[in-house]
Amino acid sequence: MDALQGLRVVDFSKVLAGPLCTQYLGDMGAEVIKVEPPKGDDTRRWPPFRKEDGTVFLSVNRNKRSVALDLKSPEGRDAAQRLIATADIVVESFGPGVAARLGIDYDSAAALRPDVVYCSISGFGSKGPLNRGKGYDVILQAFCGMMSITGEEDGPAIRSPISPIDQATGMHAATGILAAVVRRLRTGKGCKVEASLFDTAVGFMGYVMQSYWERGSEPRRWGSAHESLCPYQVFEASDRPLLLGVANDSLWRAFCGEAGRPELADDPRYATNADRVRNRPDVLALVSEIMRGDGRDAWIQRLARAGIPCAPIQGVGEVLAHEHMAASEMIHRFADSEHGELNVVAQPLRFDGQRPRPASPPPRVGEHTKQVLAELGYDEAAIRRCLDALAPQAGPAAEVA
Repeated sequence: MDALQGLRVVDFSKVLAGPLCTQYLGDMGAEVIKVEPPKGDDTRRWPPFRKEDGTVFLSVNRNKRSVALDLKSPEGRDAAQRLIATADIVVESFGPGVAARLGIDYDSAAALRPDVVYCSISGFGSKGPLNRGKGYDVILQAFCGMMSITGEEDGPAIRSPISPIDQATGMHAATGILAAVVRRLRTGKGCKVEASLFDTAVGFMGYVMQSYWERGSEPRRWGSAHESLCPYQVFEASDRPLLLGVANDSLWRAFCGEAGRPELADDPRYATNADRVRNRPDVLALVSEIMRGDGRDAWIQRLARAGIPCAPIQGVGEVLAHEHMAASEMIHRFADSEHGELNVVAQPLRFDGQRPRPASPPPRVGEHTKQVLAELGYDEAAIRRCLDALAPQAGPAAEVA
């Protein structure tokens, strides 16, 4: 996929949101240069590991070249600024005030490249009393109400383990960057784009907050169920659980027929979704009894045949082994990466029927430092000075010589 070919991204971000953003840009053809500290992105050291790198790092850093710089040294700052001068897009996720102290904030970048699209990713945004607060995904899940509505009604608040706020913030950042690039094509002007975990979390809570405003009371936890729909949750078949999604009245009628209880479709207590929500305990008792009458796989075949949404509760291994996964082309395999044979999850988009094909596996720390510095016009002596500045701090995986 070459839609963004010719655009250079200089990526100072770390951990998950920023790297996912720039990985998506790289998938679509942008050149991405990842600037890392001498010991590399924090997630390189998060277990579990594949060789020397953590799996979180491997999941969001393909299609990038890695340059290791000590941004606190004069040599590192000079190299960073020279990189920015060549960049169409800059992405950073430093703490408040850090980019300015390093001379690579938006104002500094715009002085070097007036039409630069500069994206800042933060925990709580640049305004408000918490603008200097550190924000991790789980912190925002807790702070913005997500954990208060996740889990079983009588259980503790639960963290979503897939870091949805981090990942969605990366997607929002990529969307904002692309909009700013289109604007630049039209006006010739650069732009500062801001994305924050707080804003993303509040965005996720939109319809929950809408319900709160209308109802005036705190929403409860629903487990796998849905406040507005019934039956719409996990049920136990005779052997294993499955998810049943009866989202409208025609599906309810179809379910009642498939269950051998057609009379329930016209029962005034259950005829409409509003009726079923109002009489939820009775509906759940009836459906639970019905579902226990057959095995999971038999139910899935029957319900699918009738056009009723349902799904098994699968583990990751089952998902990966499913024939639909192979057909989707969502898994890409690097056969000869530094990490050996390496699987990665591809970008969840198609363009003209084709999925963007990852071009290069995640890099080693500083793997391309010499190459990129030479492209910036550094001679051998200047490159050596930059590498010498790194050596005292570099981790064992860093390519600094």
